[in-house]
Amino acid sequence: MATDSQAQEVLLTRDGPVVTLTFNRPEARNALTWNMYERLYQACEEVDADDSVRVLVLRGAGGKAFVAGTDISQFKSFKTAEDGIQYERDGERRTGRLERVGKPVIAQIEGFAVGGGFAIAAVCDVRIATPESRFGAPIARTLGNCLSMENYSRFVDLFGPSRVKEMIMRARLLTAEEAHGAGFVHEIVPGAEIEARVKAVAAELASHAPITLRVTKEAVRRIQERRRLEGGDDLISLTYTSADFREGMTAFLEKRPPRWTGK
Repeated sequence: MATDSQAQEVLLTRDGPVVTLTFNRPEARNALTWNMYERLYQACEEVDADDSVRVLVLRGAGGKAFVAGTDISQFKSFKTAEDGIQYERDGERRTGRLERVGKPVIAQIEGFAVGGGFAIAAVCDVRIATPESRFGAPIARTLGNCLSMENYSRFVDLFGPSRVKEMIMRARLLTAEEAHGAGFVHEIVPGAEIEARVKAVAAELASHAPITLRVTKEAVRRIQERRRLEGGDDLISLTYTSADFREGMTAFLEKRPPRWTGK
C-alpha cells in the first residue's frame, strides 16, 4: 500500500473526457520511483476501463522536466545480471502498457524528457513541447547502462538508426527544434501557452471517432511490433554486471565524473 508521500508522487485529475496524469517530484526533476512507474501502469488500466475517458495527458510538475529518467538511487540494490534483465522487463511492461492504451495519449513536455522519460514520451501519440525542452538518453556519459531492445527499436522507428547511434554514442540531448525536425515533437509552444494548447488538442481528439483512433493506434503499433527483435538478454546482462555500470552509478550519486575501464 502506498504511503501518503508516495500517493502524491503521481497525481490524476479529470476535466470532462480528459484525464491528466502529473509526475509530481519536481524537486527531483520528476525522476521516477518504482511506485511512480507502477502508478502509471495502474492509470493506464483505469483509463482503458472507462469508456467516458477519451484522452490521457501526461505532464511533469514544476515546469523544469517532464521526466528526468529513473531515480538512480534505486539501482544500488542491483547485484546480478537478473536484476538488470528484470528492471528492463518491468520497464517494458509499463512502457508497453502505455503504448497499448486504447485512447490518444498526449505528452505535455516542459524541460527534460531523458532516459525513462524519453521512453515514455516515445510511446505517446502526440508530443507538444516548450522551446527549452531537451530529449535523449545520455547513458554513455552518465550510468554506462543500456536500453531494452524494445526501446532501441522504438527510437530507431522514430529517429532512424543513424540518428539513434549518434545521439546515444555522443550522449547528446536533442533540442526541441531538432526533435521537431525529426518528427518526434509535433508542436513547439511557449511555456506560458502550452497548457492551453494541450487542452485544445485534447478537446479536438476527444471530439473524434473513438474507434477510428483506437484502431489506427493499434494498427500502427502492430506494424512496429512485427519488426522488433526478440532477445537481447545477453546484451543487458553484459551491461548491468559490468564494473563500468557500478562505477557509473556510484559516480552519478557522488556527483563526480565516472572513470570508465571498459570492463
